[in-house]
Amino acid sequence: MDLQDKIIRLKKEKNAVILAHYYQRPEIQEVADHIGDSLGLSQRAADTHSDIIVFAGVHFMAETAKILNPEKKVLLPDLTAGCSLADSCPPGAFRDFIHSHPDHIVLTYINCSAEIKAMSDYVCTSSNAEKIIKSLPPDRPILFAPDKNLGKYLIQQTGRELLLWDGSCVVHEAFSMDKLFDLYRKHPDAQIMAHPESESHILKIAHYIGSTAGMIAHAKKFPKDKFIVATEAGILHEMQKEVPGAQLIPAPSHEDNTCGCSECAFMKANTLEKLYHCLYHETPHIDLPKTLMQKASIPIERMLELSR
Repeated sequence: MDLQDKIIRLKKEKNAVILAHYYQRPEIQEVADHIGDSLGLSQRAADTHSDIIVFAGVHFMAETAKILNPEKKVLLPDLTAGCSLADSCPPGAFRDFIHSHPDHIVLTYINCSAEIKAMSDYVCTSSNAEKIIKSLPPDRPILFAPDKNLGKYLIQQTGRELLLWDGSCVVHEAFSMDKLFDLYRKHPDAQIMAHPESESHILKIAHYIGSTAGMIAHAKKFPKDKFIVATEAGILHEMQKEVPGAQLIPAPSHEDNTCGCSECAFMKANTLEKLYHCLYHETPHIDLPKTLMQKASIPIERMLELSR
């Protein structure tokens, strides 16, 4: 049996579910039970009846699954699969930031640690951030962390003033404007799609701005068109399956790498072999203090309720 067959067999034997983010390697997406963005996978994690959750993603995603399922075993194939955006918001510094602005509602992007979530009033994803902001009291100021690029975009979209934490994702800040213009000149009939974690100058020239799930939904409206996709290149695997007739082109990165696209080294830390060993040995697993999970669950549950 090859690794994929072994993983599928183990899933059944152990009553396990594999959740995979769109940015994971294609071979991992192929054995996943659910593929999605942070919101969709959070909803799947909250609703699962499996005994074991294997989260093929990064550390904060597996933490979120554990917070929503404190009694279940939550596994992450590689514990070093972190997140540059989450790392840009250290809990101690963020606690001081909140204390300096005690009148603010604390709204955090899901791409943050459990400690940051525990200090928050609400959590959001790029899929539901606008909806959640519009639901908040208009007379209360809002503190938003950790992504400043998403925050700037949300200010434009909602008309609300947001006090922004100075954090960002290295993957979404890696797109080259010059290379993107050169690529667009070669493909003037293409639509540019961009994730709102991208810098403002990229968003200004995008024809569509949205979450990873939003990008796929947008592409399905134009199944035979051509798209330049400005987000982590892992999304192209699932997107191509959804729109096999479309031409998908990854937006170019500053980095001089083999694909010329923007890839997240943390997301790619997970491999099919690590996933197999993780499920076989049921380790490494996510372990969080009970009080931390209880505090962090409050803003996450508020998000899920508002997203229903």
